[in-house]
Amino acid sequence: MDSTAQGGKAFGLLKTQQEEKLSSINEAYLSDPQYAEEEDLSSKLEMFKKKYMEFDHNDKGEIDIMGLKRMLEKLGLAKTHLELKKMMSEVCGGTSKETFGYHDFLNMMLGKRNAILKLILMFEGMGKEQESKDAAPPPRKTFSDLP
Repeated sequence: MDSTAQGGKAFGLLKTQQEEKLSSINEAYLSDPQYAEEEDLSSKLEMFKKKYMEFDHNDKGEIDIMGLKRMLEKLGLAKTHLELKKMMSEVCGGTSKETFGYHDFLNMMLGKRNAILKLILMFEGMGKEQESKDAAPPPRKTFSDLP
């Protein structure tokens, strides 16, 4: 990294390097015959890369338990420490690692295992579509409406 870059410029360089690294991992998945049948793989990988970069707060290329906690809080789903540890274990395929990398993340998102985090991230997109349809507030209830 350029030693004269500071603040936002250094962060921008860091994010550019990170994106290049994740893009090269995506390229490997695109040429992997195991995922040849995956529908719309290229756009899925691009979406996963953006989501991963958004939550890689330690900028070491891995998401730790606090990054996972912030990710879920941002989605409005606060979790206990035990729930977070269980999710970390699911992403890492049953190991008790303290962080998970992009490979772990992609294996979870593209794999057959239904990890809790995978379900949350898949339904998050669907929820946003539903919110835009239901933009009007629900009608007010009165006491006479109660059963």
